[in-house]
Amino acid sequence: MKKIYRRYLTNWILFKIGILSLVLLLVSVSPLQGQTPYFDRLKQNFENGEIFVATFTHEYRDAYTGEETVTEGKIWIGARNYRVESEEQVMVVDGEISRVYDAIRNRLLISSYDPEEDDFAPSRMLQGVDDSYMVQEESTSRGLRVTLESDDPFAIFNIVEIDLNPDGQPVSIEATDQADNILITSFENGNFIQADPSLFKIEVPEDAEQIDLRH
Repeated sequence: MKKIYRRYLTNWILFKIGILSLVLLLVSVSPLQGQTPYFDRLKQNFENGEIFVATFTHEYRDAYTGEETVTEGKIWIGARNYRVESEEQVMVVDGEISRVYDAIRNRLLISSYDPEEDDFAPSRMLQGVDDSYMVQEESTSRGLRVTLESDDPFAIFNIVEIDLNPDGQPVSIEATDQADNILITSFENGNFIQADPSLFKIEVPEDAEQIDLRH
């Protein structure tokens, strides 16, 4: 059953790599105080428990095969939980339990969530990349660009460029990982909201098949 679950989540790995881990870098990287005020302000939003919500378009370019995958949907990200919705699937992690609902199959998969087994979990990111990245800010025609660079062989990404609008909200993120894959995520109508526990609950039809992998 766990093998089925892993195959089922393959498409969601692109979500997690392309969106979750990039935004969570904002939480985990610790630039020198006073040198990156916009980045520090953005990072503080997550540390204060706020949730970033936006519609997104995510493009993944595979350096080996040359294939491109485009995904669209809506995302909510907090420091310890997240929710991703596309047209056919919903994934919610509340810090303890992961739930994935497939509307086509009308199936809900439930599993225990262990951040130690999730390379892109907020707590894991907080532990692992604080000293890995150098952070710089520069003005652009769109607002501001925050560049994160690392030469650590264990870092997830070599370089990440985060474009912010004049209000300091993320509008796009482009990153290159260790295998030279390119990930580009564009956000629309992005903003920070106060945390609401209902965001990280999931409702499914009464006749949905439920597979609980915790037992």
